[in-house]
Amino acid sequence: MSCEIQRDGSLQPFNSLAIEARAKFLARVTDVRALARLRDDPLLRDLPRLVLGGGTNVVFSGDFDGLVIQPAIPGVRDAGESEGEALVEVGAGQSWPALVERLVREGRGGLENLAMIPGHAGAAPVQNIGAYGMELAERLHGVRVWDWDRGEERWIAPQECGFGYRDSVFKRAPPGSIVITSITLRLPRQWKPVIGYAELERELARSAVQDPGPADIYEAVCALRRRKLPDPAELANAGSFFKNPIVAREQHAHLLERFPSMVSYPLAGGRFKLAAGWLIEACGLKGATRGRAGVYERQALVLVNRGGASGREILDLAREVQDRVRERFGVALEPEAVIV
Repeated sequence: MSCEIQRDGSLQPFNSLAIEARAKFLARVTDVRALARLRDDPLLRDLPRLVLGGGTNVVFSGDFDGLVIQPAIPGVRDAGESEGEALVEVGAGQSWPALVERLVREGRGGLENLAMIPGHAGAAPVQNIGAYGMELAERLHGVRVWDWDRGEERWIAPQECGFGYRDSVFKRAPPGSIVITSITLRLPRQWKPVIGYAELERELARSAVQDPGPADIYEAVCALRRRKLPDPAELANAGSFFKNPIVAREQHAHLLERFPSMVSYPLAGGRFKLAAGWLIEACGLKGATRGRAGVYERQALVLVNRGGASGREILDLAREVQDRVRERFGVALEPEAVIV
């Protein structure tokens, strides 16, 4: 059986916030057959379940009294073509940053805007990861999953994924009911740069790049992320903790009248996306520390574990941030991180 099972397994090595929590059972699986055997095991099949990838977007509020499944299925392979685009199938356990770097170094453009997003490929559709003007949904051909209830593997097409802003059917499904085993990506043969994001445009201009290729955009995105976000290996964090809130035109106009320097971006349908980091910083919380938890001093959207913080400390700080933003701006911040 291609599966390692631990009783009372520590989850601290498997979450980038480095929160100490334990799982009643922790199963690391490397193929689909192992998932079938877990489902057939009378000791495990009826337990609460949690699927855990790289743990870069999760906050454990305490121990998990059930089965944690970590898909560690490896592999990157060419999977043919579709409508003039190259298809690449990627195992759920593949490092996403390593995948993007590899494809760019091979001269295969299409994912460079999503460089350095931490985590595993299998978790990418769950959040519909996105950055610098691109979302995974734009590059996805389909998802292969193990359906726990049906006891079988099946294919889910992009139109069935229910993608939204940092959202998908996978995120809304009952915990542990769907285990993503691989994703298949579409890489355009006729590549065109996606550089409409203002911050990315400025970074390319700073580097005097006038006709950027995939490698130029990749390097620019990496430079931006390194300046703004802490390395989890050096300072434990889960990346952007909150979603950028979306408001109606009327509310946006009212806020802009009161706060002329507020950062926002227009969306289709007359709505606006507000920069959550700006809202938090405007509340005076950038760099704040509460016990062993804190708001990152270089990017207020990031909450950090300054050493030994519990999940409860992180969540208490998150609630304070939400309360302060709501009190000042009348805007509700929704966590991007998944709270377990």
